Amino acid sequence: MLVAKREMGETFQKRLQILLQRSGLNKAQFAESIGVNRSALAQLMSDQLLRLPRAETLCSIASTYSVSIDWLLGLSQDEHVSSAVSSAMEIEQVINGQHTKLGQWHRDAIGYKIRYVPANLPDSLMIEAVIDYERQATQVPLAVRKLETNSQLAYNRIDESEMEVCLPLQRLKMLAQGVGIWEKLPKHLRRQQLEHIQRLLDDLYPTYRLFLYDGRKIFSAPLTIFGSQRSVIYVGDMYIVINTLEEIRALTRHFDRLIRNTEVNPHESAEFIQSLLETYG
Repeated sequence: MLVAKREMGETFQKRLQILLQRSGLNKAQFAESIGVNRSALAQLMSDQLLRLPRAETLCSIASTYSVSIDWLLGLSQDEHVSSAVSSAMEIEQVINGQHTKLGQWHRDAIGYKIRYVPANLPDSLMIEAVIDYERQATQVPLAVRKLETNSQLAYNRIDESEMEVCLPLQRLKMLAQGVGIWEKLPKHLRRQQLEHIQRLLDDLYPTYRLFLYDGRKIFSAPLTIFGSQRSVIYVGDMYIVINTLEEIRALTRHFDRLIRNTEVNPHESAEFIQSLLETYG
């Protein structure tokens, strides 16, 4: 609870500073506009105190500058009062197979840890031949899928990026065996894909970490958690976007549970893939 309060205090100060800058007022004028004196404003903006205002002051700030209280406290990423309901959960459509906001969500999260449960294989680890094989069934333009893959890989190579990926180990076994969705993918391409994943895991570690869990013991829907900013759950032709801090933390706890059930840890993942290559040729 103390950590949560500190985070809330830090977010409140940052957003109060944003409102001060937008207002074009000096600090005395800004303090007057929200119904406090300059000394009280100084305390609210002090890095040492991290003090939250009284409820009436919080309401005054929100009312005067037309922002939501949830946004001021970091409970929502949407500052507008009129969006209070939609800010908790939004629907983002996937248009013509293109995940329109995915790149922006990753850019917004630079400097934060991203936690990712892919729907199939992680986008950034796929070779072009497998992208083409996969997209044939969905009719997504190859250029679109390649762009998404390259963008994801470029993000993973940024120094400030940090990503944890959780994947059922059975998914890699199915690829190696050529069963399920991979039954029509030629063996040499399946091998190329596994070798490519193996190389990238070595190349990107430790800022990119792949955890493999037993899908027979635990389940997860495809999702991505962009730090404390937002979470998205992928349902095929749309994303359910969650912006509220409480729900983001709940999904983070779910992700932590996947990690606790890991069968193959990140430093062992490349070796696990090598064992698949040796077993299934």
